[in-house]
Amino acid sequence: MVIIREFFKTDAEQAAEIWNRVIEDGVAFPQLEKLSAKEAEKFFSEQEFTGIAFDAETNEAVGLYILHPNNVGRCGHIANASYAVKANQRGKHIGEAIVAHSLEKAKELGFRLMQFNAVVAANYPAIHIYEKLGFVRIGTIPEGFRMKDGHYEDIILFYHVL
Repeated sequence: MVIIREFFKTDAEQAAEIWNRVIEDGVAFPQLEKLSAKEAEKFFSEQEFTGIAFDAETNEAVGLYILHPNNVGRCGHIANASYAVKANQRGKHIGEAIVAHSLEKAKELGFRLMQFNAVVAANYPAIHIYEKLGFVRIGTIPEGFRMKDGHYEDIILFYHVL
């Protein structure tokens, strides 16, 4: 069983490990630089909300998400989020649990919409989750993401009314 709760500074090392693996994989996040534990503490604490998922039996961090405004001012009611699941825990429905949690949290925080600006078209597991949870495709940007190996993949924009 997975428990999702708010990120605490004491989670920084485990959170950085999960986040950095996605960066290293080079197929989903736009970031190039990995986070140190100290940088992770600051980065995850500065988000509107960071949720971290733990295995209830082992107390091991198995996934996380960051939630923040997609824009400012008159567009500040639209949320954006990024998700990461520990590599050896993928395929266990943790991604779906953290996406669902983020939608609830975004609504609780007063956001009206969730928008994803750059879902890599080759990220089939993520796309499956988003569509299952009711996200709507807005469109595709051809070759909008440079993969780690240097080739380009399309990115898909999604939204979800909260």
